[in-house]
Amino acid sequence: MHLIKFYLLISIGFLSICLKSDTVDFKYEILAEGLNRPWGVAIVDNDHVIFTELSGQLRQIYQGKLIEEAVKGVPSVLYKGQGGLSGVTVDPNFKENNILYLAFSSRDEGERTNTLKVIRAELINNSLKNIKEIFRAFPSRNTALHYGGKMTFLDDGTLLITSGDGFNYRESAQQLDNHFGKILRINTDGSIPNDNPFLDKSYALPEIWSYGHRNPQGLINHEGVIYGLEHGPMGGDEINIIEPGKNYGWPAITYGKDYNGSIISPFTEMDGMEQPIKYWVPSIAPSSITYYDKNLFSEWQNNLFVSYMKPGGIRRLVVEDFKIIKEEILFSDFSRIRSFKVFPDGSILLATDGNGGEIIRVTPNYEE
Repeated sequence: MHLIKFYLLISIGFLSICLKSDTVDFKYEILAEGLNRPWGVAIVDNDHVIFTELSGQLRQIYQGKLIEEAVKGVPSVLYKGQGGLSGVTVDPNFKENNILYLAFSSRDEGERTNTLKVIRAELINNSLKNIKEIFRAFPSRNTALHYGGKMTFLDDGTLLITSGDGFNYRESAQQLDNHFGKILRINTDGSIPNDNPFLDKSYALPEIWSYGHRNPQGLINHEGVIYGLEHGPMGGDEINIIEPGKNYGWPAITYGKDYNGSIISPFTEMDGMEQPIKYWVPSIAPSSITYYDKNLFSEWQNNLFVSYMKPGGIRRLVVEDFKIIKEEILFSDFSRIRSFKVFPDGSILLATDGNGGEIIRVTPNYEE
């Protein structure tokens, strides 16, 4: 990112900073700061944001101000390693039913193991009510790494959930009798849709939608096209177009190496396994993916945006015929960015990672 100008404007109690990329002038406003590892974000409308802190708190921003008290009634989470309160998404009819979905790591009762869970609940008066567990990953794990925990809705109202390979269980990503390294599809009450791709296979769990994933940290539905974003090991971070029943290769094929430099697989391609539309070597540690289809930043319309944490920033990706033809680095002054979301009015939300994390709103800068 080329910083043409950088100056401060103090107004109405928040910090506003004006910057410029190669193509767009913008400014940002800090909506909340001093947060404890903000992780997942759901935008209800231009005035209402719901987000998770990995340490276990569910928080809300309303009309540009953080509600100081965390949402009550959130289940206890395992806050360890990469585990905690991670994903949040709101029901497509949230404004009528107040229903949201949370993904989090949780200890198994009476055991020294843990797993990924998803609950459905109503958000009423800053409290969760009528909580129901709708998914629990199988089997349990003894690690606190690679949970996945991202969610999106398909056009038919069913819910997709990412489940990571648990780090020590990567070979299980190629097997269909477990939830390691999978994307799952369920109904919002936890039941199984009657057209899932492995429903009639006795050797497969019926929730499985796709497999061969490592640690999927982004999942979006844009006009029926599902984009999945996942961490590689040392290299090999990927964007894939997710289709039912497909095998995305991990760990049989990969563009990355193990963290000790050893070869995980000598293959980057194999029959019956899907290729990414984009991969990064070395790794950028991607953390979320969003499709920008608004008019506010007209120069960025119909681009993909990926937040990343190594060293940190946003990648703007120009897509033609499902191929990446251009890439630009933005917002690199923020370092680690955990989430990138778009408000209905086209302004942008950034969540920065770590203790002291921030929620930031980005708008065009029209000042000369």
